[in-house]
Amino acid sequence: MALEAFREQLAATAAALAAPGRGLLAADESTGTIGKRLGAVGLDNTEDNRRAYRTLLATTDGLAESISGVILFEETLFQDSTAEAGGTPLVELFQRQGIVPGIKVDEGVEPLPGGLAGESWCTGLKGLADRAARYYERGARFAKWRAVLQISADGCPSELAVRENAWGLARYARTVQEQGLVPIVEPEILMDGDHDIATTASVQEWVLRTVYEALAVHGVFLEGSLLKPSMTLAGAACPQPPSLEEVGAFTVRTLSRTVPAAVPAILFLSGGLSEEDASLALNAINQAAEAVGAPWHLGFSFGRALQQSCLHHWAGRDVAAGQAALLARARANGLASQGRYEAGSEPSDDTSLFVANYSY
Repeated sequence: MALEAFREQLAATAAALAAPGRGLLAADESTGTIGKRLGAVGLDNTEDNRRAYRTLLATTDGLAESISGVILFEETLFQDSTAEAGGTPLVELFQRQGIVPGIKVDEGVEPLPGGLAGESWCTGLKGLADRAARYYERGARFAKWRAVLQISADGCPSELAVRENAWGLARYARTVQEQGLVPIVEPEILMDGDHDIATTASVQEWVLRTVYEALAVHGVFLEGSLLKPSMTLAGAACPQPPSLEEVGAFTVRTLSRTVPAAVPAILFLSGGLSEEDASLALNAINQAAEAVGAPWHLGFSFGRALQQSCLHHWAGRDVAAGQAALLARARANGLASQGRYEAGSEPSDDTSLFVANYSY
């Protein structure tokens, strides 16, 4: 019953997040993960340093031209900006720019009993309704839950892993919708492995089909939801990487076979691609989608592929340089989400961001 009260608002929020030429900034790194990134630029993992970096993100003028929403970690949702920025709640700074705040609500993965080696299930359902209501009161209007699957020669993903993670995503999605939050459904397939792109496409079709079956059983309101999938790529160690044209064609074919047209937007994760490679792949996907008249907005929800240059240019010292780097990659991905990005037209860090068995 509670979902009915929010139906109109959920659809409006999803539509706002799906605005053409815009995407999401995934800034929901856990305290441990943001600590690793701060350490990479010589900074300690203190609350003041985390606050300073997040204030940089929230006060970047013009960011809303390419960014419709920001995914936050719980600390950030309830955190104030630096004194120099007025000590204003960070969530308010994003709202003032017209950027919709969201919140990561899963509590990480645990080994899956009965699954194959390395398989996991996602935790965080206990108490989720109460947490979602508190996040809504604070200003969040969407949520994110990341399930993790892998492809391996020994049979991953197993049917158990696929079904368990699909069911968890569906239970989460229904729960947060009943509290007024648009669910981002994220069934990530890791890039680990040497499999080819056709193998990824086959597995991804199975996963997405199972996820949408579970969402239907739970009565999830699709028009008030978003999908955050992996791009259809070969494994990171594949000896014959696919071309950008193949990435575009396989990705659009996979989605066309599995994702209902009622879903307003599909916002891809970058999955360890470098900043530039992520933009080029997104651009190729949108060009392929335009050629076949795909029904969804195909945008981005990037973390590392939006922040790598920003973090290194800032390094705790140069706010203006960090913000300029962030804007450059946001512009690049805004254009890529329309199939209009030209390779190398915005500065980037070409470092591969792939991390084996990535968690955050």
